[in-house]
Amino acid sequence: MTDNVVVVTQENFQRTIEDSANPVLVDFWATWCVPCRMISPILEEVAQERQGAITIAKLNVDENPTIAAEYGVMSIPTLIKFQNGQETARVVGALPKAQLLKKLGL
Repeated sequence: MTDNVVVVTQENFQRTIEDSANPVLVDFWATWCVPCRMISPILEEVAQERQGAITIAKLNVDENPTIAAEYGVMSIPTLIKFQNGQETARVVGALPKAQLLKKLGL
């Protein structure tokens, strides 16, 4: 993971999505999830390219099941974009970069 990607947990999740002036894209993932590993480099690339315009955050669902359940995450990877603490877009599954960006309105 790069310095441009934030790790979120039960302790800092709400603060991260609510306090950011920029949109926050949260990647709900797990270490055993192959599609999650496939999109990870794409998210790191987006974090680098759009540094200062969007925050990319990763939440491990095995370590933080309460948050995953709270947002109805049933499959991973699930990517949820938040603006001002509110969900504005969601993508489930691994997609190519261009499709991800389009579906997420980035």
